[in-house]
Amino acid sequence: MAKLAHTSMRFIKHLSSPTPDAARAFRCLIAGALTILGGILTSAEPVQARLVQADLARVAAAPLPGARVPLDLVVTDARTGQAKTLGQALGGRAVVLLPVDYTCGNVCDPMLSMAADALAATGLSEEDYALVLVGIDPRDDAAAARRMLHETLGDRAAGIRPLIASEAALASLTGALGYTAVYDPGTDSFAHPAAAMLLTGEGRVARVLSPLALTGRDLRLALTEAGEGQVGGLTDRLALLCYGYDAARGIYTPAVERILTVAGIATVLAIGSLILILLRRTRLRTG
Repeated sequence: MAKLAHTSMRFIKHLSSPTPDAARAFRCLIAGALTILGGILTSAEPVQARLVQADLARVAAAPLPGARVPLDLVVTDARTGQAKTLGQALGGRAVVLLPVDYTCGNVCDPMLSMAADALAATGLSEEDYALVLVGIDPRDDAAAARRMLHETLGDRAAGIRPLIASEAALASLTGALGYTAVYDPGTDSFAHPAAAMLLTGEGRVARVLSPLALTGRDLRLALTEAGEGQVGGLTDRLALLCYGYDAARGIYTPAVERILTVAGIATVLAIGSLILILLRRTRLRTG
């Protein structure tokens, strides 16, 4: 630890008073960060599994034919704190309903970001559709919902409707959707489907979509069909879960591992770019 602190202080000194060794220090910093990242993702000691395969087998997004959400269900708008019915929140339009864990540390954030990007790429106006989130953890409050939107989407969060609901209301909604999540008390997290429900204006389930594989073109077509009241096939079962670890093997699932790898590399590159810019500015001021 002392050696690491010494190296950090030495780099800071180079940043304020550039020397020929600054570039070498910069390369060492990036190499060290990549080494740390690799160590995190390829640790030889597996994470202790909490849920077993039988638990994960219950996780599903499989609505029955003709499934319809209870429009009279009372929910709370996390932006305003006002209670309203689910029908009022949906607004009688085609809706992408995305169940999420507002405090999830796994796939929910990229799932929300990709869904928002796909919706933006449809070219449809907000009068034609709505993106509605519903928290699957009844313990999450409105502040948690707003924080997730702000940290994940920033300015892109405008127009998205985050909802929170009581435990009883959630049970009614998820039961109608055929949506099953399993709570893991060991990690205080939920194993749940990485799935979005496409609803018609009357609240019928038109399709089950994967937010991690949406394109603007396909989503535009699906929303147009849902806006006309058309319902697609609901027989496909989504196999992708939002759960940080493979409970059968005690390691990161491939999907989560890929997302973590990409996010980690992007973070390292962003930090490296910032440091390089600061070095160049320092040289210009002193040169």
